[in-house]
Amino acid sequence: MSQRSGQEDPERYLFVDRAVIYNPAAQADWTAKRLVWIPSERHGFEAASVREERGDEVIVELAENGKKAVVNKDDIQKMNPPKFSKVEDMAELTCLNEASVLHNLKDRYYSGLIYTYSGLFCVVINPYKNLPIYSDNIIEMYRGKKRHEMPPHIYAISESAYRCMLQDREDQSILCTGESGAGKTENTKKVIQYLAHVASSHKGRKDHNIPPESPKPVKLQSGALFYGELERQLLQANPILESFGNAKTVKNDNSSRFGKFIRINFDVTGYIVGANIETYLLEKSRAIRQAKDERTFHIFYQLLAGAGEHLKSDLLLEGFNNYRFLSNGNIPIPGQQDKDNFQETMEAMHIMSFGHEEILAMLKVVSSVLQFGNIIFKKERNTDQASMPDNTAAQKLCHLLGMNVMEFTRAILSPRIKVGRDYVQKAQTKEQADFAVEALAKATYERLFRWLVHRINKALDRTKRQGASFIGILDIAGFEIFQLNSFEQMCINYTNEKLQQLFNHTMFILEQEEYQREGIEWSFIDFGLDLQPCIDLIERPANPPGVLALLDEECWFPKATDKTFVDKLIQEQGTHTKFQKPRQLKDKADFCIIHYAGKVDYKADEWLMKNMDPLNDNVATLLHQSTDKFVAELWKDEIQTIQRASFYDNVTSLDEPAVDRIVGLDQVAGMNETAFGATYKTKKGMFRTVGQLYKESLTKLMATLRNTNPNFVRCIIPNHEKRAGKLEPHLVLDQLRCNGVLEGIRICRQGFPNRIVFQEFRQRYEILTPNAIPKGFMDGKQACERMIQALELDPNLFRIGQSKIFFRTGVLAHLEEERDLKITDIIIYFQSVCRGYLARKAFSKKQQQLSALKVLQRNCAAYLKLRHWQWWRLFTKVKPLLQVTRQEEEMQAKDEELMKVKERQQKVENELVEMERKHQQLIEEKNILAEQLHAETELFAEAEEMRVRLLSRKQELEEILHDLESRVEEEEERNQSMQNEKKKMQAHIQDLEEQLDEEEAARQKLQLDKVTAEAKIKKMEEDILLLEDQNSKFLKEKKLLEDRIGEMTSLLTEEEEKAKNLGKVKNKQEMVMVDLEERLKKEEKTRQELEKAKRKLDAETTDLQDQIVELQGQIEELKIQLTKKDEELQTSLSRSDEETLVKNNALKQVRELQAQLAELQEDLESEKICRSKAEKLKRDLSEELEALKTELEDTLDTTAAQQELRSKREQEVAELKKAIDEETKNHEAQIQDMRQRHATALEELSEQLEQAKRFKANLEKNKQSLESDNKEMACEVKGLQQARTESEHKRKKLEGQLQELMARTTEVERAKGELADRSHKLQAELDNVTALLEESEKKGVKLVKEVDKLNSKLQDLEELRQEETRQKLNLSGQIRQLEVDKTTLLEQQEEDEEARRNLEKQLQSVQAQLFETKKKLEEDVGAMESLEEVKRKLQKDMELTSQRLEEKTMAMDKMEKTKNRLQQELDDLMVDLDHQRQIVSNLEKKQKKFDQLLAEEKNISARYAEERDKAEAEAREKETKALSMARALEEALEAKEELERFNKQLRAEMEDLMSSKDDVGKNVHELEKSKRTLEQQVEEMRTQLEELEDELQATEDAKLRLEVNMQAMKAQFDRDLQARDEQGEEKKRALVKQVREMEAELEDERKQRTLAVAAKKKLEMDLNEVEGQIEAANKGRDEAIKQLRKLQAQMKDYQRELEEARASRDEIFSQSKENEKKLKSLEAEILQLQEDHAASERARRHAEQERDELADEISNSASGKSSLLEEKRRLEARISQLEEELEEEQGNMELLNDRFRKTTMQVDGLNAELAAERGTAQKSENARQQMERQNKDLKAKLAELEGAVKSKFKASISALEAKILQLEEQLEQEAKERAGANKIVRRTEKKLKEVMMQVEDEHRHADQYKEQMEKANARMKQLKRQLEEAEEDATRANANRRKLQRELDDATEASEGLSREVNSLKNRLRRGGPVSSFSSSRSGRRNLNLDGASVDMSDDDADSRSGDFNETQTANAE
Repeated sequence: MSQRSGQEDPERYLFVDRAVIYNPAAQADWTAKRLVWIPSERHGFEAASVREERGDEVIVELAENGKKAVVNKDDIQKMNPPKFSKVEDMAELTCLNEASVLHNLKDRYYSGLIYTYSGLFCVVINPYKNLPIYSDNIIEMYRGKKRHEMPPHIYAISESAYRCMLQDREDQSILCTGESGAGKTENTKKVIQYLAHVASSHKGRKDHNIPPESPKPVKLQSGALFYGELERQLLQANPILESFGNAKTVKNDNSSRFGKFIRINFDVTGYIVGANIETYLLEKSRAIRQAKDERTFHIFYQLLAGAGEHLKSDLLLEGFNNYRFLSNGNIPIPGQQDKDNFQETMEAMHIMSFGHEEILAMLKVVSSVLQFGNIIFKKERNTDQASMPDNTAAQKLCHLLGMNVMEFTRAILSPRIKVGRDYVQKAQTKEQADFAVEALAKATYERLFRWLVHRINKALDRTKRQGASFIGILDIAGFEIFQLNSFEQMCINYTNEKLQQLFNHTMFILEQEEYQREGIEWSFIDFGLDLQPCIDLIERPANPPGVLALLDEECWFPKATDKTFVDKLIQEQGTHTKFQKPRQLKDKADFCIIHYAGKVDYKADEWLMKNMDPLNDNVATLLHQSTDKFVAELWKDEIQTIQRASFYDNVTSLDEPAVDRIVGLDQVAGMNETAFGATYKTKKGMFRTVGQLYKESLTKLMATLRNTNPNFVRCIIPNHEKRAGKLEPHLVLDQLRCNGVLEGIRICRQGFPNRIVFQEFRQRYEILTPNAIPKGFMDGKQACERMIQALELDPNLFRIGQSKIFFRTGVLAHLEEERDLKITDIIIYFQSVCRGYLARKAFSKKQQQLSALKVLQRNCAAYLKLRHWQWWRLFTKVKPLLQVTRQEEEMQAKDEELMKVKERQQKVENELVEMERKHQQLIEEKNILAEQLHAETELFAEAEEMRVRLLSRKQELEEILHDLESRVEEEEERNQSMQNEKKKMQAHIQDLEEQLDEEEAARQKLQLDKVTAEAKIKKMEEDILLLEDQNSKFLKEKKLLEDRIGEMTSLLTEEEEKAKNLGKVKNKQEMVMVDLEERLKKEEKTRQELEKAKRKLDAETTDLQDQIVELQGQIEELKIQLTKKDEELQTSLSRSDEETLVKNNALKQVRELQAQLAELQEDLESEKICRSKAEKLKRDLSEELEALKTELEDTLDTTAAQQELRSKREQEVAELKKAIDEETKNHEAQIQDMRQRHATALEELSEQLEQAKRFKANLEKNKQSLESDNKEMACEVKGLQQARTESEHKRKKLEGQLQELMARTTEVERAKGELADRSHKLQAELDNVTALLEESEKKGVKLVKEVDKLNSKLQDLEELRQEETRQKLNLSGQIRQLEVDKTTLLEQQEEDEEARRNLEKQLQSVQAQLFETKKKLEEDVGAMESLEEVKRKLQKDMELTSQRLEEKTMAMDKMEKTKNRLQQELDDLMVDLDHQRQIVSNLEKKQKKFDQLLAEEKNISARYAEERDKAEAEAREKETKALSMARALEEALEAKEELERFNKQLRAEMEDLMSSKDDVGKNVHELEKSKRTLEQQVEEMRTQLEELEDELQATEDAKLRLEVNMQAMKAQFDRDLQARDEQGEEKKRALVKQVREMEAELEDERKQRTLAVAAKKKLEMDLNEVEGQIEAANKGRDEAIKQLRKLQAQMKDYQRELEEARASRDEIFSQSKENEKKLKSLEAEILQLQEDHAASERARRHAEQERDELADEISNSASGKSSLLEEKRRLEARISQLEEELEEEQGNMELLNDRFRKTTMQVDGLNAELAAERGTAQKSENARQQMERQNKDLKAKLAELEGAVKSKFKASISALEAKILQLEEQLEQEAKERAGANKIVRRTEKKLKEVMMQVEDEHRHADQYKEQMEKANARMKQLKRQLEEAEEDATRANANRRKLQRELDDATEASEGLSREVNSLKNRLRRGGPVSSFSSSRSGRRNLNLDGASVDMSDDDADSRSGDFNETQTANAE
């Protein structure tokens, strides 16, 4: 089960594929076939479907092969639905039966899932292959996760234990049990690996530089391991223990042959601080012999295979086949090399810090164990004596162990035996010698193993780092049932019984706590008591004794054998319910014990030998005296502790057992202080057995486990072939029974396992009760109650708690079925409605299709009629030609559509601009709000930091104050305790003197009573001699009476324990109720409680003495000065922070204003530029106007048309002027508006700034006031809370103690009453004793009264002298004294009661025996003959009754089987109900997820809508741009057309001119000249026209590109929308699919529910019938059993009487002597009991007196409250005065250093006071010495008095000597207490130094915190600067955007100017002025800008155009 290095996915071995499980087909198949489980010999259980039922039998069909079979109903087990396949927690199964559990485990195992939960259990099945689920990644996956959040794993168990330990501060334990080979050791290693990973201490250190993956730890110069030392050593302890304690078996290659409990200690922070390992039951016999195909311990093979030549020569090693103890030679382990393992073991020892000498010594011992087996003994010819012909092996052995060869052979062959007082040598036989050698080898290896465990514990121990809690890991063998079981199996099964009892108790304790929390009435069922009879059968010490006790008892008798042990066991325990005798004489088993896992047959061969574990003490002596120190240490204890059992020659003539030893137990004898720790000390002469020691160790282990929170891991072996993927069902079922998994499932079925929260119950099942709950709000509990009433459930089936409703198994399944039926009806109705709608829709569609078909048929028929008509053919041919006439209409329609599209685009662009503007405004407002919020958060964070610093400082000062107060109180308490002890000693001296006198008188009376009692005893001895013949009957009746008395006493003790437990539970419940009531009162009256607590606190503060008033003043001054320092520091820091904040805000505002000013300046400059451009355009236009005027005057004729043209031009010019004027006005208005907005924005910013400043000032004032209030309230609350908690704790403690004391006193009084009643029934022999007891009690009362008088006098003196100190007395010391006295009293009373009980029992038994022996001896003589006849008759009757009983038992077993089956089916139905409820809850969760998905889809659709709106806005903007481009294009086309017309006109004028020339005024030269000029003008006009055409083409291309881009963007937008719609549709389809799946699941559940209801009804009928049959059978069986018991009892009585009558004459004399001795001892015990009772009465009265003293002191302490109130007022006035002084001194920063010096001086003063206290302590020491001197003087005086009156008063002198000794002891005790007081003084000094160091550390931490705060402030400033820079970048970007906008506006204006120029050119061309003026006025090239594109016109073009114009004019003139 180790980690694999392959590429497999670890998740497939952890997680279940739920898609396969939730398969609707499988669910339907399960429902249809009615699948069940039937028994199968091959598979355990097989799946089958029920076909037919015939009475008690059922015909089923196997699912695997289709065969039919007939099965009894009782053998059928229900099958779970498929959705429960591979469930992680088997407690959730609907049908909890063996078949379902086995099937679930099998399915998970075949899927690679080896971990499964079963309630509290974690079941692990060995996979027999490496799985990749133990890597560091898996550990991190489970780290910090809860158990239900992750799949089952051993890491989940470890994590839950670790987290519970840290959170609850409760110790944890992980119990790993299972058979050999099941994987216990591997899982234990995984637990340790996980804990070492998550809790390693080195991870928290800052200075480690070595990565965790480092393979070896690095050593520093000091030699200590640097990183991970403890964790690494903890992991390396396993290889060492595995080498020495593990071996290869048939089942397992690495089987642990011992049990271990690994205890890992953790500190408070959760780091590992140490570990300890305890071991149990080492199988040491494996060291000497092994079964076939098995090996001994690994270390032997590792040593022989891995040792080098030098080491082999040192250890005298040989080959594998040369050693007899290696029974099978060298058997290799597949996949492992012993040589490599040896190196790993050695490396692990080095890591554990084993020295080289230690390792060599250990290996020598290992080699010596092998050499033990090579010693060969032979039998001599003439005698049975053994001899050693070849001592080579013995020489090697003695060389290795450091012994003498001759002495060793002598000790083995002829050991010395003590006979009487002399020692003799006894020759040993060959068998005895072989046995002795094997015993020595086993003992040697066992001691080596124990030493190794102790050495590992020593390495893992960390005494410097104390552990706060621990996690214990128990790796121990599980329950084992073989064919014949021996002593070891019984020990293991006994352990597992105890562990299963712990599990049962733990499991139902958790249930009980849940019921108590919810307030449910529930009688507690402790399932652990189910196992108590079996445990008592094994471990009970007496009445009757158990197996272990009888085994120990037999070990004491020399002639005892295994057969006598078995006979005695059958005689004592034959009638026990858990014990069975062998049924037949041929049975191999000796007896049978019925464990919880089944019946186990035990064979008692060699049990006495195994229990005694004999050993040769002669060899042990030699080993202890060995020259090898290591061997001598191993055997050091044998000489002192080996005890003689005095049966050396009788127990098979073998050596006697070693006494204080048990296999594999840690901390047992055999270890000294240096090598092994403290020795295990026993009483001298005590003989201790293996069973006794194992029982003690198990008791300790169980006590440890009961104090922890257990976690259970059950390991299971799937097959014995060690094959992966194979699981044997019967083997697994046996292990499930043995491991207690099925027992845990049985417990799960009890109680109310199904529980559901009110809200969930109402939400889920309200559909069943639609009208039960009225509308409106109603509490969940009331609603559930109404729903339950409406459902009419049986009150026994449910309980309603505080927050949940609880159900028994099966109820929720019934509710789920009802709910499924209801939901099914609703869904069926919904489906019917939907189907109707779809059908109607399909019908209407069919109707429409029918009508369409009719139209098609009619048209086809018409076509068939017309197709041959010639006119129709003509019409069809002419019609296509008519489309030509519609082209213009279509063009117009297209143009209209284009115009509409352009208008829409323009509108969209305008809206987009508006939205952008609004968006920009919102962004700006958001930024402003964000800045304000950021500033406020910074202020809040600073205020919070200041508050935290103040609180921490206040707490530090309060802790210092409390430490000083506690020191003062401790000094006062010590002084007071010394005074009290002195007075107590004086009173005690007087008491002792009086007691001595009384005891002397009582002793004399007791001697007289003794004489009378001896006379009576002599008389009784004579009576006994007369009754010799009746003594056998006497003995037997005595045994019977003792048994009865033992049973009665055990019952009485059990009842008393129950009463005590109930009393404790009652007290705890009362305390809980009192706490709850107090909390309720505190919740109601918080303010009053605070005031009361404050007054109480003030009253307690005034309880200090006058001696410490000055100290309090100094402490107050120190506190005030420190607070002033801190407050001044904080105020200065806050001021500096505020100034920096104000400065930053101002700078920020200045930068913002500068940025706005720069923007405005840029706007102003742009406006100026625009204005200059406009003025320039105006000037140009005016110049053009003037030029046009001159041209008009020169060129135009004075015609009407020219005048009209001129007037038109003037009008156009006027309009242009107006437009320019309006434009300038608008521009100025915009500038003015901008200025106004800027001014208003500045005013608003200034107002906001002022408001923020005012708000900040108010906040600072509020903050200061709140801080001051907070300080005061925090101080008051903390003080009140501390006082309240202390007072409550004390009160609760006192109340609990008083309640316990009262309960115990009542029990004592009740027991006394019972004893008094019994004592009245005693004979007259005890009258004298009772009289003496009453006299002693009277004397005790007198003495108590005298003591009371003396104590009252002492109290008066103390009240007069110590009135002040009594007020300061702490109650804790007296409470502790009371507790000690109480415990002593209780112990004394218990001892008195036990002694009285024993005395009464013995007296009653003696009297009854005497009376019955007289009676029975008279009856025995005549009854002898009748008994023989009755015996024969009884034998016949017994045979008949036994036959009847067997028949009845068979019938009863059958009935029980049917009952169990029905009960299991009922439980399964209940579990099914629970699962249905869980499924419905899951469906509701899915519905919630569906709602969340719908909400997300809505959000996504809203987001898509926003994006669509944005895209539409962008499209509108682009449409507006396209429209503007289209307009520009149209204007360019118009300009082109006008230019063409101008050209035509010019050409016509030119032709006219040419035609109208005459010879008179012009010559050819002038004409040619004019022609050239005109041609030039025309050329210029042509080039200009071409340029305009190019520009027009470019604009058209741009328009096309824009249209293409717009279409592409539209297509992209449409695609995005379509894709999103498709995604939404897909999600919708998936959700619909999920809904359909849910509907299918609901349908399946409904079907299952109906089936379950039918089955349940049928089962209920069957159950009623079976119950009737069972009742009848029970009655018959009870009657038969009664008759049988009567007959058996009579038979046994008669047999006993016969045997006793025959044996009575032989035993009566010895019994009479024993009775005499017992009577004498009883009388002595009576006297002792009387004395003890008197002492207990005196102690009780003393305790009552001290209780009264405590009450008086409490009343006196209440009287000092008035003075405390006055002190409180004075302190409040002082506090107010100090506050005024603090306000005055806030600005004085320079006084801090002086005040700090003052504090140091005050500390020096405190040290001086401490020195003064030391002086007082020294004075008290001097006083003690003076007292000692006085004592010495008194001793001298006593010696003189002794010499004077030695002859007269010897008795009084001896009494005085005893008193003096007691006084000396008291003086020594006082000296010890004085030393303790000095130690306390030293501790206080250390505490003071620590406090000073803490103060310095706090100052240093404060400086560090200041530096960190400054760094944080600098970081905040840097971030603010970065934010401001980002804002400046944003402003720059906005400025650039505005600049681009202005450039765009300039371009538009330029285009408008160009259009105006084109118009002016058109006008000029139309006017046709003189060419010269035109050319002169407009020469060169002119640039025309049109939307960024330039149009150039040269002068030649203008000349050519003017020439054309002139030609046109001349043509027109002609």
